[in-house]
Formats: sequence, structure tokens, C-alpha cells
Amino acid sequence: MLDDFLVRAALAGLGLALAAGPLGCFVVWRRMAFFGDATAHAAILGVALSLAFAASIFAGTLGAALLMALLVSTLAGRGWAVDTTLGVLAHSALALGLIAISFVHGVRVDLEAYLFGDILAVSKSDLVVIWSGAALVAVLIGLRWSALLTATLSEDLAQASGVSPGRERLVLTLALAVVVAVAIKVVGALLIAAMLIIPAAAARGLARTPEAMAVGAMGVAAISALGGLGASLQFDTPAGPSIVAVAAGIFAVSAVASALRRAG
Repeated sequence: MLDDFLVRAALAGLGLALAAGPLGCFVVWRRMAFFGDATAHAAILGVALSLAFAASIFAGTLGAALLMALLVSTLAGRGWAVDTTLGVLAHSALALGLIAISFVHGVRVDLEAYLFGDILAVSKSDLVVIWSGAALVAVLIGLRWSALLTATLSEDLAQASGVSPGRERLVLTLALAVVVAVAIKVVGALLIAAMLIIPAAAARGLARTPEAMAVGAMGVAAISALGGLGASLQFDTPAGPSIVAVAAGIFAVSAVASALRRAG
């Protein structure tokens, strides 16, 4: 069955949905959209380093994303303006990554695939990496769910409850780096943040509990992945942007439905 590239692409999209759904909820709740962008942009630098040293792309993107996430967290903790810091680091990392790739010789580089994803080219080994990373993130968030919610609601409340806000930020930082590393093959560095934010935002308008929102975000991400893949095949459009476009359409419908429910 896995010899069919469409089956592998669909499984890759579902693996991404498993991780991006619940993690995206915390990105939305904590207003970490720019944080996700900076981490994703750093992945391009990780790709360049991986190609230069003939290392695993997953290892390179994971290392670069984790380093960027830890750097941003450290600077923000020392009083740096978060939005300015994220803007500088995100665009600097992307620019340095693109420049570094141009110096890699003897290796065929499909830059567009790393920027916008190439889900149709996912291999069996890529599936193992994607699902292993997605399972790690899902288990990590599941085990830390209550503590993460408490720290997200109020750091003072978390400390009073014996929960370390710093530790929970580190958990989210690790989870975000892993999602970036596994998602770059599916939607690319420029669209990873969209798959974290849009499904969660679509689910928020209709969910009544945090758990329902997390499950809803996974559902929206899964439908977006499969729907975008189908649209890409039907209309011959890029797969990564098509996935995000379907997610945006679901968000629009969700926003209208939420507004009608409040009006009623």
C-alpha cells in the first residue's frame, strides 16, 4: 500500500495534523504566532547546514529550530522586545539560510520544496520520521496538558500550584521545534506557522472547552491536509499552499458559523 505516493502523502498530512492541532492551540492561546514563524524560518538554515555536511535533513532542521526557539525564549526572558526580536531573528535566519544554500555545491537542491513543501515526494523513511515526531509531540503535550494549561492561563497561578512556567515554556519550545522539523517536508518553512495557527483558530470559535478545541484543531488540520492534497491533484496547484488554502476556507466558514451562533 505504501508504494502508492498518494497514500504516503495522505499519511504524511495526517501525521502533521496529529501534532499541529493541539500544539497550535497553545500557539494561539499564548499569542506565539511570530515565535512559530521565527522557528520555521530557522529551519532553512538547518537545511543548508545539513546539505553542507551531508547530514540528516531532519536532524539539521530540528537543531536549527530548537536553537532559534531557545534563543528567542532566552532573549525575551531578559527583557528584549519580543516582536522586534522575533522579526530580526526570523528574517535574518531565513536570509542566511537561503544564502548558505547557494554555497552548497555538488548537491541538487529543490529550494521551492523546502519553502513550500513537497508532500507528494514523501518517502517511506520520511513517513517514519513524520509519524515518530508527531507521536512524540502528541505524547508530550498529553502528559503535560494540565500543567501547560495552568501555565498558559496564569504564570502566578502555575507557580502557586507548584508548576514551573519556565519548564512548560521549554516543553512547548521542544514540541514546536519537532513540529517544524517534521512539517518542512509537508508544507514547507514558509507555511508551517499557518498550519499551527489556522486550524486552531477555526476550532476556537466552535469549541466550548480546551480539550474540544484541541480535538477540533486536529480534525481541521486533517481535513485541510486531505482536502488540499485532493485539490492539488484536481487543479494541478502546489500541494503545500493548497493545504493552507483549504484550512483558510474552513476558518472562514467557522468564523461565520460562530458569529451566527452568537447573534442567535
